[in-house]
Amino acid sequence: MKTMTTTAPATTSPASRQNALDSLLCDVLPSQGNWSDDAYLWLTDHGNRLIELTDGRVEELSIPTDTHQVVLLYLYDLFRAWLKPRGVVVMAATLRIRIREGKFREPDLLMFRDRSDPRRQDRYWLGADLVVEVVGPDDPDRDLVEKRADYAEGGIPEYWIADPRDETITVLTLKDDAYVEHGVFGRGGMATSLLLEGFAAGVSAVFDAPESGA
Repeated sequence: MKTMTTTAPATTSPASRQNALDSLLCDVLPSQGNWSDDAYLWLTDHGNRLIELTDGRVEELSIPTDTHQVVLLYLYDLFRAWLKPRGVVVMAATLRIRIREGKFREPDLLMFRDRSDPRRQDRYWLGADLVVEVVGPDDPDRDLVEKRADYAEGGIPEYWIADPRDETITVLTLKDDAYVEHGVFGRGGMATSLLLEGFAAGVSAVFDAPESGA
């Protein structure tokens, strides 16, 4: 009588399973130019990458540098300390903001003057009163040009741009449908807000933060 033997099925490695999943997602997810709001939201709900949407196309943002994060967190602490007693809510990335149908952005900082503003929703915000971007070294025009147009399109009253390259803070205020410069503030100066009367940020302190580890 013959003895029957069985062979245990080969174990699938984690890398093989991930490759199979990646292949499946490539087949299932939309191609560039065909992304809907719902597909974008599903993708960003289930991942930890920084991704924005513009008219059917998704774009992955680069990982922030140490300098970027220290400047961002310094500004967050500064805004929060001044704004919290006044009932203003400020959030740091990553939180999505819907500019309009087909366009989502993830500002570095975003805030509402009224905590109960109905545009403040849990999954993403439907606008903001003020946003801040810290310019990254990979594509400065994204913050200086593209997002300037995007946030103006979204009707956001004030936009701050902190640029570590030349250590300036540009404060833009919305006039009609476009931004105008309230001021470009350099070292030794105080960046001020038209929207938040009395608030100011010392430019030197902002850009010295990475050196001090603040």
